[in-house]
Amino acid sequence: MAKGSYQVSAVPVTIFAHLLVIAVSTLVLVWLLYFRGGLAFKSQNKQKIFNVHPLLMVVGFLLPAGEAIMAYKSIPAKKEVQKLVHLVLHFIALACGIVGIYAVFKFHNEARVINMYTLHSWIGMSTICLFGIQWLLGFFSFWWPRAEQGTRAKYMPWHVFLGAVIFFMATVTAETGLVEKFLFLGLGKSQEALIVNFTGLLILLFAVSVGLTVVLPRSSY
Repeated sequence: MAKGSYQVSAVPVTIFAHLLVIAVSTLVLVWLLYFRGGLAFKSQNKQKIFNVHPLLMVVGFLLPAGEAIMAYKSIPAKKEVQKLVHLVLHFIALACGIVGIYAVFKFHNEARVINMYTLHSWIGMSTICLFGIQWLLGFFSFWWPRAEQGTRAKYMPWHVFLGAVIFFMATVTAETGLVEKFLFLGLGKSQEALIVNFTGLLILLFAVSVGLTVVLPRSSY
């Protein structure tokens, strides 16, 4: 595309995305702490164990993964610094995702609920597995000192493509999880229902914002 075809830069979009991160995190915390009774890894109230799952999967996994993608456009630093932030944020997301998966399995086992029986769980498990593979491939392709330049160049388009696909899968997983919980709880027309619905809408806006930063230039022309 011609340079003149760009009318805006990625900067205002990344700022908007950062604000969405704050908004989504706030809504999730309000939902889990105020409406759902809090968080715990060990509790007689099994709902508290489950609550660790949406917190880590949204605030700990999805949002840092999106920030990692935007790092190349939102951080005014050398590319090596941007790459490091990209790597570290994705590692944090992966670690939180693994713990979040553990939390929901722990809840299901203690509450005697069947594991892996919904579309949400199938997409979610596929996402975390692909995310881990993608992180390892990225580490050994772009950070491992023995990786050949030719190999890095060939893998780069696939790394970008797969990263976008996995982030899209993570977004779908979050949305289906919110819908699933909405239906299981039978929220109907309530204040809690508004919190859940607005969380889903803001997650969608965040995903769109992250996608825009990929195609927009760092500065307008």
